[in-house]
Amino acid sequence: MTRFSDDIVGAVLHHMNDDHSDDSLLIARAFGDRGAIRSRMVDVTMDAGHWVYEIGDGLGERALSVRWSRTISERAEIRREIVALYDRACAILGVTPRPH
Repeated sequence: MTRFSDDIVGAVLHHMNDDHSDDSLLIARAFGDRGAIRSRMVDVTMDAGHWVYEIGDGLGERALSVRWSRTISERAEIRREIVALYDRACAILGVTPRPH
């Protein structure tokens, strides 16, 4: 698993978990479990985004990795891939996506 630098990962995680927690929950519901009640992004690699989510069963967090559409290597590509995941999650769940 190839990683971005710690400063890039930290910035992405801060942004996603502070500004887009609803998007992370939508991604967890679409690609993990429809019953997810909380989700947070925990890592970004060149191959995938990584989240943990809870479904409220008291059994703790579950890991979720969703592969990007292709391997990425540039910071700017992370946003594109997360937006694409968000759009796919909306389609899967029948939710109208907000404009980007």
